[in-house]
Amino acid sequence: MVDSLEGYSYGALEQMLSSAGVNPVHAKPLFSAVQRRLVSKDLSAAEGILPPVARWLSTGNAPVLCPSKQTDCRPSGDGFTEKYMLRLADGAEVEAVRMGFSGRFTACLSTQVGCAMGCVFCATGQMGFSRHLTAGEIVAQAHHVERGLRESHGERLRNIVMMGMGEPLHNFEPVMEALGIITDNRGLNIGPARVAISTVGHIPGILKLARHPKRYSLAVSLHGASDEERGKLIPVNKKWPLAELIDACREYTVIKRARVFFAWTLIGGVNDSADHAFRLAELLKGIDAHVNLIPLNATEGYEGEASDETNVREFQGIIQASGLPSTVRQRRGIDVAAGCGQLKASRLIKW
Repeated sequence: MVDSLEGYSYGALEQMLSSAGVNPVHAKPLFSAVQRRLVSKDLSAAEGILPPVARWLSTGNAPVLCPSKQTDCRPSGDGFTEKYMLRLADGAEVEAVRMGFSGRFTACLSTQVGCAMGCVFCATGQMGFSRHLTAGEIVAQAHHVERGLRESHGERLRNIVMMGMGEPLHNFEPVMEALGIITDNRGLNIGPARVAISTVGHIPGILKLARHPKRYSLAVSLHGASDEERGKLIPVNKKWPLAELIDACREYTVIKRARVFFAWTLIGGVNDSADHAFRLAELLKGIDAHVNLIPLNATEGYEGEASDETNVREFQGIIQASGLPSTVRQRRGIDVAAGCGQLKASRLIKW
């Protein structure tokens, strides 16, 4: 699939212009128009675009801006969260979420249409896998959230989490290309330290990320402290067993000298007992780790229920007593299915 202009890095723009017989010096105003000022239409008439580039853009040989269209928008009753559905050029739809916290706004982006990992409690996993997103389609989501934020709040995005639809490390190269563009200081200029990549435990991707030049935060979904327990919730545990996953995470912390954030979805009567907490603490012994606890968010395809508050606090207390820092994730956007594990590209409004 030919990528959109949003998917071209500064260097790639220079090379493309040079190949088209246009002086690569024009990459600077073009990149600024696309990636910083977020021009969404009539790019050839944008500020700083000179005739050589305008002519090239009008030839039909140049890539175009990502033709994504918002087909649904759901603001949450919590007043901080808004979910967007975007239709792509081939008709596929993905969801992105804007979350507001004290002093900062975060965009949760999708990396695939559907997901091949099949986690039983995740709405995206229940969809199955359709295709990977291109770098441009990923960047375009960030642009969509940023435009709305500038218009509605006069603010800018501060954080990016790759925790939407799909397994980011299953789509490694386009995700890295997109994040390289998003973190470029000539564009949105979101620092790598403010980017988190979530994985269900894609070991080859974790090892590649450990050797990637940029230092993004890594979040790894566990949900079970044994292969038997985890395999019931995360089918790909059969391909990438827990012991191998933990070894890969240890290697990541050594190479990057960075902490790994482990996610544990708390499901009542399934993985929320004190015994589960003790075994999780033992599993992570000696790793530079932080445990994020996430009470289950409801989905139509899974009958489990969130742990009650007492179990959540007891579980967290055991983890903290073992010496591991732990946070109970704030629940945002649950009423509009914008919470962790709820994205499914379904809408209330019919267009």
